Amino acid sequence: MRDAAGTISTGSSALPDVDAAERQALVERWAERHGVDAARRLAEAEDLADAVAAEITPENTTDTYAKSWRVWERFCAAASLPQLEGGRGSLVAFVTWMLREGQQTGKGYAPSSASTHLAATVVGLRQRGVTVSGDDQSAARTALEGLAVKLLQNGERRGRGQAVGADVDGLRAIARACHDTLTGDRDKALTLTGFHYASRSQDPAGLLGGDVTLHPRGLVVAVLTGKTKHSVRNAKIGYADDSEICPVRAWTAYRTRLAAEAEPRWSRPDAPAFVGIDRWGHITGGMGPDSVTRAIKRISDRAQVPVLWTGHSLRIGLASVGRAKGKDAIAIADQGGWARHSRSMLIYMQRNDGWDDNASAGLT
Repeated sequence: MRDAAGTISTGSSALPDVDAAERQALVERWAERHGVDAARRLAEAEDLADAVAAEITPENTTDTYAKSWRVWERFCAAASLPQLEGGRGSLVAFVTWMLREGQQTGKGYAPSSASTHLAATVVGLRQRGVTVSGDDQSAARTALEGLAVKLLQNGERRGRGQAVGADVDGLRAIARACHDTLTGDRDKALTLTGFHYASRSQDPAGLLGGDVTLHPRGLVVAVLTGKTKHSVRNAKIGYADDSEICPVRAWTAYRTRLAAEAEPRWSRPDAPAFVGIDRWGHITGGMGPDSVTRAIKRISDRAQVPVLWTGHSLRIGLASVGRAKGKDAIAIADQGGWARHSRSMLIYMQRNDGWDDNASAGLT
């Protein structure tokens, strides 16, 4: 298409301003090579690609990119450097600044946080048309890793560390601490089922009633909120030998009570699987990821587990307890929605004390 001035238009209003001139130049080249009609169709294909990329990018990833770009903006202002340059020196200076003073409080970031901000900033620079070479990014990451080692050598450990993993004793304590109310039944079902499919906070928050179906051997949970093709899955949860901590019985009890005590609409297949309930027992809607995280913390506190669980404890727990009980790593990966031989899953397979699960034990 050409406008009144004779310029070929992409027809897109969704393109970032920083990319508009570059895209327009590309369309002009296509028109010279293939003609106006072909250039228009190619431009429409580019717009579709942009729309698909936006649709499949998880919201939390978009939030991370935005947050990291704000960190980059603060660094550039502090160092009096242009924002739209991403050479070796700027990126190495960026990671150094983050570790030394990058937080708004003036304290340094944990290396893991700095690594996330570096990766997201490189994405942000490239989205804005800045060329960031692999060698320059690698130099920054090498500097980050070296400085992180220096921090450890100086006895400085930053960050909250890995969340504690759920365990069977904790599940039993939680089951016993849940009150005989709709909220208590929901809490028990949320925890016991979440442990058995290695839930993230967003997983139970995204479930609808129809996503959890009864099977003669247990439950099938259709997890649709995953970030990868591995994490979107049908997780199968069998009956437990111990009825006190059986996820299938807990789910059935919760849904039976929900149907008996709440309005019929909350038991429909298209209603949230796990509902929010206020202190007076009124349903407030579906639980969001933050409310799931708060619930897990509150439930573990009520049960007096030694270290409070977080929204990620159930996910860690399946991997660590599964490994301790000799479950195959591939079976754990499939159940929890990890890629097989996932690095993060291997990290979650925590060692308890380093003695029983020790590579040197029993060798001599």
